[in-house]
Amino acid sequence: MESEASSRPPALIPERHPQHDLFICDVADAVLKDVMPQMEHPFYSLSKKPETCVRRYEHNGNWLEVTPSIKGLATIYDKDILIYCISQIMAKLKLGEPVSQRVRISSRELLIFTNRGTAGKDYKALIEALDRLEGTRIRTNIITGDEEQIDGFGLIDASSIRRSHGLDGRLIHCEIKLSDWVFNAIRHNEVLTLHRDYFRLRKPIERRIYELARKHCGQQASWKVSLDILFRKSGSQGTERRFRFALKELAASDHLPDYRVIFDQEADMVTFTNRGTMKASLAVAAAEPWAGALDGDIYGDARNVAPGWDIYALEREWRNWLGENEIAPKHPERHFLKFCQSWFEKRGQPG
Repeated sequence: MESEASSRPPALIPERHPQHDLFICDVADAVLKDVMPQMEHPFYSLSKKPETCVRRYEHNGNWLEVTPSIKGLATIYDKDILIYCISQIMAKLKLGEPVSQRVRISSRELLIFTNRGTAGKDYKALIEALDRLEGTRIRTNIITGDEEQIDGFGLIDASSIRRSHGLDGRLIHCEIKLSDWVFNAIRHNEVLTLHRDYFRLRKPIERRIYELARKHCGQQASWKVSLDILFRKSGSQGTERRFRFALKELAASDHLPDYRVIFDQEADMVTFTNRGTMKASLAVAAAEPWAGALDGDIYGDARNVAPGWDIYALEREWRNWLGENEIAPKHPERHFLKFCQSWFEKRGQPG
């Protein structure tokens, strides 16, 4: 038994680039937060084989339909590209730099960031992932009053690839245009930070379970859910029996980042308990509010972009947000104005 255990691969993929620092933001949270709070339904494939069937999920009168291209549904590994793009944008926002929906990325940096290899096959896999991301379409309804609004959008709007000259030329860089709905979520700061070991999880189902724990448990001490509900939330196309086996293995190996998994087989209940690793990192990030001075002329502009709101109350919110995120803006007036504009776009007139 001992020799069998020692022959198994380690629970986590080795860290291929240990010197690389990660700042990870989960786009899945931003993507579905405004459409179906708490990310009730998954839309990334957990299979390594191409999925070409349309998926449909319903919850409380809302529905979500995911249509893949002929090349297959975007996978949870393809999402790494979006995580990278969002991380780059968040890093620029933290520095007070301008951002746009078009993100130019170094292919090598992306592979290092996501803990992948840098061989020719890894660059080829990036191109295939971009095809699936660009081809996957999402359609959902939003019911307000007695009207039903149906919206359709993609994971990314467009992509372009540059490679060195020659038949064996390596991929140099990509340019990706994020869709409006992803970019709007970023501007409203609807993002979550992931543990750096997210990219070291071997199995797609482990990544999905971590996402659900991060989303539902968050910073709470624990989150309890039935195996049946967790299975449906996961979007797994396998059997519940296989899902149960995978969960038992995950609980036994105890390698999920940020959360410990406890599986009560008799009750068929799963409990996620917070390891405290995330709370510790957040405590370090909780700095004092930014104390710099604003030009007095900016308050008039702020009232124009956030009519009806107490501008000085918004300024306190903004300063606290800067402190929590350790941001010292290069252009504070411009940054404050954007904050007020996003605040109003998200909340409208005060009640």
